[in-house]
Amino acid sequence: MTRIVFAGDLQIGAATERLAIIAGPCMAESAELCLRVAERCRDICARLGLGYVFKASFDKANRTSVNSQRGPGLEAGLDMLQKVRRELMVPVCTDVHETWQVEHVARVADMLQIPAFLCRQTDLILACARSGRCVNIKKGQFMAPWDMRNAVEKVVSVGNHNVILTERGTSFGYNALVFDPCSLAFMRSFGYPVCMDITHAVQQPGGAGAVSGGRREMVPTIARAATAVGVDALFIETHPDPERALSDSATMIPLDELEGLLRLVRDLDAVVRRGASETGGSAREMAN
Repeated sequence: MTRIVFAGDLQIGAATERLAIIAGPCMAESAELCLRVAERCRDICARLGLGYVFKASFDKANRTSVNSQRGPGLEAGLDMLQKVRRELMVPVCTDVHETWQVEHVARVADMLQIPAFLCRQTDLILACARSGRCVNIKKGQFMAPWDMRNAVEKVVSVGNHNVILTERGTSFGYNALVFDPCSLAFMRSFGYPVCMDITHAVQQPGGAGAVSGGRREMVPTIARAATAVGVDALFIETHPDPERALSDSATMIPLDELEGLLRLVRDLDAVVRRGASETGGSAREMAN
């Protein structure tokens, strides 16, 4: 049985018997955008009986090109996240890239996210762990799933058991990622919740030259596959008009399409859990 972890008051884990959704725009482009997306996501998740965490990045420090937009920066970005948290009363998640950022971000964010490229950065992981906040570690595209146990142990070493591991695909040749469903089962065996990043998994890193490309049309396929295997959360980037987004425009799903997708995965998740209960097991332990 996986542990239950907390993002604010939201419980995430197998025993909660409901899927959690970590969703929002890739970049915190404006307070208005963050509030609009967060309110829509919150209301959809409430209707569907899903947990919800709002996500947006204040700084996209790993952009393909030096000329790409990076975001509003720490102070302005945290102000936007705080506004969402206070006005909509939902937990919030954002990336941290450097140890000095952790103290500031932890005052606002309920979940601190370690970007995939930084999942081996011991000092960063330990700083996030010491904050006491939930730590969401994205598995690097270069990492084997079983090696992510070491990242978990870094968090746990300072007494923080509030940790989630997120799968986002594995490098497969140049400018391509592939999703191995077995990765979710391997990482769940560590005893902590697992999440599937269904939008970054269809990314083509650097595939459009100075920006990353992607295959948005494959997002529902990845979502169904991951849910059928069994996950505790789905990570989704969504935007009212992805083509005009300042980051990850090729992979974010249109906000108007979110409810249909979440209804699909909620119903599939219910089937998986029902099948598990009929065989005497917990739904999300079936893959172990």
